Amino acid sequence: MKKVLVIGGGFAGLESAIYLRKIKYDVTLVSDRDYFYIYPTSIWVTTREKEFEDMCIDLKKLQAVHGFGLVIDKLVNIDVKNNSYSFESGITLKDYDYVVLAMGASKMNHNGVDNTLSICGAPKDSIKIRDEIDALIVKGSGKIAFGFGGNPKDMSAIRGGPAFEVLFNVHNLLKKKGIRDNFELTFFAPMAEPGKKMGEKALKMMAFFFEKLDIKQRFGKKIKSFEKDGVVFEDDSKLDSDFIMFIPAGNGHEIIKNSGIKTNEAGFIVIDDFCRVSIDGAESNIYAVGDIAALDGPEWRAKQGHIAEVMARNVAHNIEQKDKGLNNLKGYQEHINILCVMDTGNGASFVYRDHEKAKMIPMPVVGHWLKKGWGTYFRLSKLGKIPRIPGM
Repeated sequence: MKKVLVIGGGFAGLESAIYLRKIKYDVTLVSDRDYFYIYPTSIWVTTREKEFEDMCIDLKKLQAVHGFGLVIDKLVNIDVKNNSYSFESGITLKDYDYVVLAMGASKMNHNGVDNTLSICGAPKDSIKIRDEIDALIVKGSGKIAFGFGGNPKDMSAIRGGPAFEVLFNVHNLLKKKGIRDNFELTFFAPMAEPGKKMGEKALKMMAFFFEKLDIKQRFGKKIKSFEKDGVVFEDDSKLDSDFIMFIPAGNGHEIIKNSGIKTNEAGFIVIDDFCRVSIDGAESNIYAVGDIAALDGPEWRAKQGHIAEVMARNVAHNIEQKDKGLNNLKGYQEHINILCVMDTGNGASFVYRDHEKAKMIPMPVVGHWLKKGWGTYFRLSKLGKIPRIPGM
């Protein structure tokens, strides 16, 4: 039985391990934490609709269900010439027939970013955001800034949806408590039209929401620095804030920079349509999936969990094809789209964009519960308690 090393315990890594096991490969999954974190539904930790533990799935339980080997450790070095991977504990894993890199991305390093918290950062940041919101609720008033940044070298690395979701959920929470009028909520971003990736209709609808909900906007100015009491922009204007929730754009993974693996200008691993990585111009035994990889496609392309899972399933299929001497390979580029249910706390909007169309459909009330239902489905299906629905 051939051996595969999968490094990364997020959407891309876990899906790779599951599907490689389905076709009977000997799989070792390495993750730097002992649980899988359901990022898309972690928005509700910030408003106490969900507990942090609700977002976590024990990797040992997933191991028991799917049968992969499990190592909890942090990658510190890649030696591609010797097919060797070193970890923080001092162990080295080597001589695998295939390696799937799925460690996600690093983050753009803004000046003073430690004065912010991100819903897409370390999982326990969601608890810290919750506590900051709680403290302002106890105080009874305040100014809160929500935003996300860009990476001009690779615009696919922007993750803005969760910033909108936390903003709308906090607005809804404050409204429920009858204190919304005591708070100034502002959304900021360095680009002139944040959310444009979702399409023109979505952009107009977001503008409508901002006006209707009395959410201020600061768009089109680069971020100079973050301070304890606000955001400073390139023209030295300042957005005063008691708390800043900010999602930095993704950047190339630090370990990859010194590995000899070819990257794009932003530091993401260059792959072909079949997620294969070339070393010195020759095909290697390495594949890259999810946020760590450089995606090709339209200008509006975005890195999302469902795209990462498509890439992961394709890699399992493509590895099997190679070992069988077949060439019916599956590519990820035809699957590039934007797909999300953007929650608002009291409803949601269904957002979809592909090469032919872009739409945003409001789903009052029911959308909120549909997204919560997806979270339950995701957990139970990954644990093998209910069947997996194709495409979900």
